[in-house]
Amino acid sequence: MTDLRFPIGKFQVPATVSDETRRGWIQDIAQAPALLRAAVHGLSEEQLDTPYRPGGWTIRQVIHHLPDSHMNAYVRFKLSLTENEPAVKTYLEEKWAELSDARTAPIEISLSLLEALHRRWQMLLESMSERDFERVFKHPDLGPVKLERSLGIYAWHGRHHVAHITSLRDRMGWH
Repeated sequence: MTDLRFPIGKFQVPATVSDETRRGWIQDIAQAPALLRAAVHGLSEEQLDTPYRPGGWTIRQVIHHLPDSHMNAYVRFKLSLTENEPAVKTYLEEKWAELSDARTAPIEISLSLLEALHRRWQMLLESMSERDFERVFKHPDLGPVKLERSLGIYAWHGRHHVAHITSLRDRMGWH
């Protein structure tokens, strides 16, 4: 049986990242909002408030989590491109997901936010040189993180959460 927490598997860091791989990851970032919107199309409020797995977040919480997480990532990219190895802050995503807005807000707010954020992020990513992707931020838990690795993680992250929703739809027969 597939691990419901990781329907597409855990992120695997490649030994080397080609320009082609980087371009593919940028396309993943670009496509994530449309894939998320398609994944939730036609779901009822009751379905949106269904956890994607036992003990997991609801679909609504997953939708609101994506812009929360990706805004943090976008800021880390901007800091890393304008400062020398900036220290970044973590956030307690589990607690953010329990706040009222993540549990109750209409999903359109976060779908639109993710679309706008990813358009800006894609523009930034496409303007970056190979050398820019070597820039580093200092993460309190992970240590130094290259932007290249962060790009791969967030390309995976969008697909990961879309798969939470689509795999739940499949299991529940919500077509």
